[in-house]
Amino acid sequence: MFSITSLLLLAQGGEGFNLFGGSMLPAFLAIGVLFYFLMIRPQRRQQQKQKQTLADMKKNDRVITIGGIKGIVANIQREADEVTIKVDESTGVKLKVQISAIAQVITDADDGEKKST
Repeated sequence: MFSITSLLLLAQGGEGFNLFGGSMLPAFLAIGVLFYFLMIRPQRRQQQKQKQTLADMKKNDRVITIGGIKGIVANIQREADEVTIKVDESTGVKLKVQISAIAQVITDADDGEKKST
C-alpha cells in the first residue's frame, strides 16, 4: 500500500504520507460506504429472507437441506429446534434435522420456474 517514495519521505521527516489530511480520508470513507452497500447490506437482506422462510415453514412443505437431501416436512418442533422430514414415501424413512439445516423451502412458484427453463 505504501510506495517506496512515500516511505523514504517519511524516513527523512518530510510530508510524504498523511492519512488524515489531503484526500486520503474521503477516499477511505467512500470505500467504506461502497463496501457496505455492495457486501454487507445484501448479505443482511439474504439472512433476513432465509430467517423469514424458516419461520413460515409448515407441515407438508417440500424442503432441501444444506446437505442436498430433499424431503417433505412431517413435523416441526420449534421449541426443540428440530424438523422431521420424510425422505422416502415408499418406506416411510424420516430424518430429524435442525431447523437451521434447511437450506430451501420449495414452493409451487419455484417449481413453475424450474420446469419452464
